[in-house]
Amino acid sequence: MLAYRSGIFPMADSRDDPDIFWIEPRLRAIIPLDGLHVSHSLARTLRRNRFTVTCNEAFSMVMDACAAPRPARSQDECLDDDDDEGGSWISHRIQRSYENLHRLGLAHSIECWRESADGTARELVGGLYGVGFDRAFCGESMFSTTSDSSKVALCWLVAAMRRGGATLLDCQFMTPHLASLGAQELPQKDYLKLLQAAQSGEPGDQFAALSPSGAGTGSVSTASSTGSASEGALSLPDAFAALLEDAAAAGLSSSPGKLIAQALTQTS
Repeated sequence: MLAYRSGIFPMADSRDDPDIFWIEPRLRAIIPLDGLHVSHSLARTLRRNRFTVTCNEAFSMVMDACAAPRPARSQDECLDDDDDEGGSWISHRIQRSYENLHRLGLAHSIECWRESADGTARELVGGLYGVGFDRAFCGESMFSTTSDSSKVALCWLVAAMRRGGATLLDCQFMTPHLASLGAQELPQKDYLKLLQAAQSGEPGDQFAALSPSGAGTGSVSTASSTGSASEGALSLPDAFAALLEDAAAAGLSSSPGKLIAQALTQTS
């Protein structure tokens, strides 16, 4: 956690690699929480509730899927930049560490499920996981076995972060897929300013920390269409639960994806 709070993250050379090395990239990718690109087709998928979306229901299953060889995943829908079709940077040792962080309430997953026709069974078809603290979430990896499932998980993540008062979504490395979703690349030194602002406890726009007069402070309200600015950020599970409560209050308890689509397309 000290490494994450310092802008550093772990990787391994292969699934069975017993060693861990630490990465501090010169360029960092983030997704602005008011800048996620939601296509018309993706918004339609959200509104139709094509998938059942949950939070923290299957953390280890999501990690297993993210660590699977690339042919088992959609190559265009990965937060990580793993080009080795036969392996993964998510080693068994790393996975055990993140599973422990999950038990401690510091690592979270969002899952997309496809329900059977009779509603008696469901299949995990997409999801993502990462580390959350203060007003930041560091996305580690995502997977998809069917079209749009990981994108839907990302939409729910962004909506929950906005609802909870978060300011920084870290994606580590830029990829063409992330760029198509609205990710931006910035120097590590600027990322560290945003990270410091996210840990400062002050409500703020994620780019206010980069202004000459407000470096590291962040002074703009985080109020969004799905929630108002607050003194402290909600954890991802609490923010996810708040979204479901908002959907129920709006009469959308059976189709919460409509709320997500409305919230994100207003700023996309």
